[in-house]
Amino acid sequence: MSVRGLAAELKGSPAAKIGASIAIATGLYGVSFGALSVASGLSFFQTLVLSLLLFSGGSQFAFIGVIAGGGSGVAAMSASALLGIRNGVYGMQINALLRPAGWRRLAAAHVTIDESSATATGQTDPDEQKRGFWVAGLGIFILWNIMTAVGAVIGNALGDPKQWGLDGAAVAAFLGLLWPRIKAIQPAAIAVVCALVTLLAVSFVPPGVPILVAALAAGIIGWFRRGGTPSHAPGHIDDGLEPDIEPYRHSPGPSSEHSTPGTDGGQP
Repeated sequence: MSVRGLAAELKGSPAAKIGASIAIATGLYGVSFGALSVASGLSFFQTLVLSLLLFSGGSQFAFIGVIAGGGSGVAAMSASALLGIRNGVYGMQINALLRPAGWRRLAAAHVTIDESSATATGQTDPDEQKRGFWVAGLGIFILWNIMTAVGAVIGNALGDPKQWGLDGAAVAAFLGLLWPRIKAIQPAAIAVVCALVTLLAVSFVPPGVPILVAALAAGIIGWFRRGGTPSHAPGHIDDGLEPDIEPYRHSPGPSSEHSTPGTDGGQP
């Protein structure tokens, strides 16, 4: 496909538009990371390498947070790795959705983050899933690294990044992705419980860990709910907790490269 054709395709894609808006909102937050990183004692070069190779906002902030607090490199890497666990979970779903191969598999793994994963899984059309994922992932990667360099250069002049409101940009972007997915009472209740757990944990655990505690709480709720409501029970369908997508339903089979609805064994 030509560059012009690709541009026209992305211009008319709702997922690409969502991915681009998320990329801008999140990428600008890289200024905050760059400024905080040099303020924590890392050099300009170290800051750039951290964004290029680690590229996971929560893990990056956890790393420099430990360093700024006087922690060792091992402690910083441990905190960063702890938060990076979620990316591995995202990776399994993205691999099932997009089926990347060759160099695209490595590239997809590197840009599999909260925003790119949420943008992709929020779509029902396979092509839109791909467009949303790549636009969000690559867009954030490029802007994040550019703005990291900017923040590292003007860090001293910028002052406290919080006074510019940049600390809330990533949160607002992710909330914008999450909000439309809360379609019923049960997921809304789970979201409220996780929010309360996060607020309570903030005062007792290191930065970055509260979100993992909230994820554990959601997992526990899901575990106890598992099997509690039969699939045929009234109210089970459309209770808001069904998956938005079935990644393997229309996956290419060994004998065909593409599959379309209505051709997979007679299912609608």
